[in-house]
Formats: sequence, C-alpha cells, structure tokens
Amino acid sequence: MLNRALIAIVDDDQLYRESMRKLVALMGYTVEAFPSAADFLASRFLSETTCLIADVHMPGMTGVELHRYLVDAGYAIPTILVTAYPDEVVRDQALKDGVVCYLSKPVEDDYLERCLRSALQPGSPIEDNS
Repeated sequence: MLNRALIAIVDDDQLYRESMRKLVALMGYTVEAFPSAADFLASRFLSETTCLIADVHMPGMTGVELHRYLVDAGYAIPTILVTAYPDEVVRDQALKDGVVCYLSKPVEDDYLERCLRSALQPGSPIEDNS
C-alpha cells in the first residue's frame, strides 16, 4: 500500500541521498531528494512535505539550521537528522528543539522506519539508537 506522505531528503552527498531516497521509497513513501537546504526551501515541495530527513553537516545551511529555520518560519515538519559525525551536544540540543530522531550513518533500516512512523504519527514510541 502506497503511503501518500511526502518525505523530503536533504543531503549534500549524492550517493547517500540517492540510496536514502530508494530506501524510503521501498518503504512505500513518496520521496523527493535535494542536494541542499536552499534547494529544498526553494522547491514547490516545501509546503507538501510531511517529514524531513536532513544531514546534519552540509555546506551552507546545516540540517540543524534548516530545522530551526522551518520552525521559526511556522512550518511544523517533523524532522529526522542523520550524521556521519555524531555529537552528543548537537544531538541533545536537536532533540530538545523538537527533532524526532538523530541518527548515525549508516542508518539502520528498521530504526529509520520506526522514526518515520513516529514522525508521521506523533506519540508513537521509538527507542534511542545513539
């Protein structure tokens, strides 16, 4: 069954972005992928996005900055952050700021799926994977 939720993926690493796009699509979601926060913010998909998966470390605007920008602009888009360089301080602040999950690359498929479910159905429990 196809899920009509639109998941936006923002990651400057093209190979990772494409593999994440394929993985999330295989989970049944509609997916759009962007190489930068600026490209996502300028897209027609911004207002349709039901969940955002963003890399923490990107040139220009980071995933953390993108989440804060969206919150400040009034967009209530549940956000999942992914990073190859986990940092407890960044993680704790991001979760305090309302990020749904903070995941370390490589992301475990099952855990990502639980995070997506939690993002799209607030109140769904997820375990911490950090």
